[in-house]
Amino acid sequence: MPVTHHQLPLPLYRAAQVRELDARLIAAGTPAFELMQRAAHGAWRALRQRWPQAGSVTVLAGSGNNAGDGYLVAALAQRAGWQVQVLAVVAPSALRETAAEAYAEALAAGVAVQPWRVDIPLHGVVVDALLGTGLTGAVREPFAAAIGQINASNLPVLALDLPSGLCADTGAELGVAVQAELTVTFIALKLGLLTGVGPDRVGVLQLDDLHADAQVLAAVAPAAQRLAPANLPRLAARPRTAHKGLYGRVLVVGGDRGLGGAALLAAQAAQRGGAGLVSLATRDEHVPAALARLPEVMTQGVASANQLLSLAANADVLVVGPGLGVQAWGRSLLSAVASRALPQVWDADGLNLLAQGGVQLPADAVLTPHPGEAARLLGISTEQVQADRPAAALALARRYQAVVVLKGAGSLIASADERLALCDRGHPAMAGAGLGDVLAGLLGALRGQGLPAFEAACLGVWLHASAGEQLAQQGRGLAASELLPAIRQLLEEVSPCLS
Repeated sequence: MPVTHHQLPLPLYRAAQVRELDARLIAAGTPAFELMQRAAHGAWRALRQRWPQAGSVTVLAGSGNNAGDGYLVAALAQRAGWQVQVLAVVAPSALRETAAEAYAEALAAGVAVQPWRVDIPLHGVVVDALLGTGLTGAVREPFAAAIGQINASNLPVLALDLPSGLCADTGAELGVAVQAELTVTFIALKLGLLTGVGPDRVGVLQLDDLHADAQVLAAVAPAAQRLAPANLPRLAARPRTAHKGLYGRVLVVGGDRGLGGAALLAAQAAQRGGAGLVSLATRDEHVPAALARLPEVMTQGVASANQLLSLAANADVLVVGPGLGVQAWGRSLLSAVASRALPQVWDADGLNLLAQGGVQLPADAVLTPHPGEAARLLGISTEQVQADRPAAALALARRYQAVVVLKGAGSLIASADERLALCDRGHPAMAGAGLGDVLAGLLGALRGQGLPAFEAACLGVWLHASAGEQLAQQGRGLAASELLPAIRQLLEEVSPCLS
């Protein structure tokens, strides 16, 4: 049975891994054509469920197994009495093996197949059976024109396996990609469906595992894990004898002139995330506002690195960068904290100064870049980061020997030992100022409560994104501080304070 969105399984695979799974299923005794038939039946069920009254389909078929799936969907629609149009972008004579067998099945069902031309009007539900998972380079003609025709049609679109033109591994658009309303992917989830532009292109995502044997699927280690309540790291319940000294002394460093709000948000998030004691080192002029807004946070104005070092000596975790600025004050404070052998979370201007060089990231750190900051840290363009987000996150983790949170749609958490997790929660209403500061403070709180860097990043990113998704149902205008009560509630749901 197909499953959708938050019911999706946790393992995520690259295209080559799914091809290996397919080969293993065949070797274990399931004929290739039977797998193709299962895929077609699953797609046809999903199509009828979403558009039960459509009565008409247009299949655009390319070559390979993706085209074979499309031809079999056309055969099923024809036998159900629907109006069927199949436009062959690649001549059927070029089809091989199971795809050729599927084409023969379509002809036997009475499907009329004609060569694709851009001037032939499409009708009904458009079925994208053009390219599949094998595409790695830019989409070439005539596929680019066919994709353009699909996107300009304003018709409902079902993509088979993944929208043509989307990279299955990276979620990048390879020049142009189909905009689907529904995507039914087969056997296992592809990493690129859930990050990059993938979430914008797939529409509603369903998985049909083709009744694959679980033992066969378990034989291939996934490339990444999707974060969900079932696999989230958890904080230990607190004993009745708990006291503030057990749950982390978090020091937030930031808030240059004109940037005090960022540091206050991070400090408040650390406090609401459960840290035992939270301190804030900031500019003198921000102290009155901090005391008025956050009386629970111990706030001190600092003018020099020496003042900061005395505060840092009493900290267990440092959160560095929110509103830090890139001027002399911020640079001197960053240099001071970089010498401290403590768990640290570096965000915002901490990352920008790190990219400029002259400072060494301490061990056991978490970096939280958005794509632009990641590009500066790697010395490449933002476009290059977005072209392969998983590779960029892992490259950063290796370069800095740190845990990296690459923010954005399908946020990625990577470690230097090649672990990779993906968070598919969140909402476009979260595109606003201050939300990154909240995440940084939350990560500091989770580290202070004893979670290792990778586990803290996974839990914190999921809490932050899920809170945003929950609140964003009200629409635009989400303020960063609004996330804090929702984060607190979600944290209690996944990690109750009392057992």
